[in-house]
Amino acid sequence: MNNAQMILTAKKTKNNLLDGYLKFQLNQQTTAVLSMKHTQEAVILPIEAVTSMPNMPACILGLMNWRNRIIWAVDLPRLLNLEALDHKLWQYNVVVIKVESLLLGLVVQEIKGTTKFMPDDIRSPVGQVASSLVPYLRGCVVQEEETLLVLDAQAIVDSSILRND
Repeated sequence: MNNAQMILTAKKTKNNLLDGYLKFQLNQQTTAVLSMKHTQEAVILPIEAVTSMPNMPACILGLMNWRNRIIWAVDLPRLLNLEALDHKLWQYNVVVIKVESLLLGLVVQEIKGTTKFMPDDIRSPVGQVASSLVPYLRGCVVQEEETLLVLDAQAIVDSSILRND
C-alpha cells in the first residue's frame, strides 16, 4: 500500500466515524443542526399549505400534509424562545423529523445543507447559549469559526409546549 492509498483509507475510516446532520438557520444569528437519524426530509412549502388552528400556542403554525400524512408545523425559533419567523414569508422551509412514531414539521428560516462531525466534538452548551435553549440541546459544535447548536429532536418533541399530557 502506497502513501496515497493509506491517506485515502484513513480519510474513509474517519468519514465513517462522522455523524451526519442537517444544518439550518434559526434566525439571522443562530445556526443549528439536527441529526440525520431523526430527519425525514427538508421541504419548501407555500405558506398556504399550512392550515392554522385556533387556540394553539403561538409556536404552532398549524397542520400540513406531508406525504399524505397530516402533521403539525411548528415555528422552531419561537418554540426555542428566539426571534419568531418573519410573517411576510411566501414559503416555509420545513424540516420533517421523526422521533419514535411521531412526525413533526419544524419550520426554520433557511436550510443550509448537511454537515458531519465526530460525536466527541459536541461540547456542553452551558454558559455559551441562553439558559432557555439548554433543555433542547445536545450541545454545541464549533465548525469553521461558527458555533452550531446541536438540537435534541427527542427534547423538542417532548417540549411541554407541544405536549398536552
